[in-house]
Amino acid sequence: MPDRNVLGGLLDPCGTDPLTGFQRDGCCSTGPEDVGLHTICAVVTTEFLEHQRSIGNDLTTPVPQYRFPGLVPGDRWCVTALNWLRAHRDGVGTPVVLAATHERTLDVVPLEVLREHAVDVPDDLGGL
Repeated sequence: MPDRNVLGGLLDPCGTDPLTGFQRDGCCSTGPEDVGLHTICAVVTTEFLEHQRSIGNDLTTPVPQYRFPGLVPGDRWCVTALNWLRAHRDGVGTPVVLAATHERTLDVVPLEVLREHAVDVPDDLGGL
């Protein structure tokens, strides 16, 4: 059965530059081995990246052995549902691409909350 997004449609790819996803396949799909639920397709902002670092989740430093390039504002990345929700509660929720966010996210984050941060990815990423 194909993966579904939070809107009930087929899961769109999240990003390939950098290549994201728990499986590094460009999608926020999940499975039993993904205990962190890397299911939210986020367009990361400076504030979100700083927040993640402050809670011990450094998303800016490259980790080559995990094929992790380090992120910069404007990158699309599959983030964990719990860390995204924590950032939202702390006032720094980052934009979310709903069509590329896996339906399992709804086990952790209500759709109404995701919709507050929903975006189509802007052509100009300079403001992020």
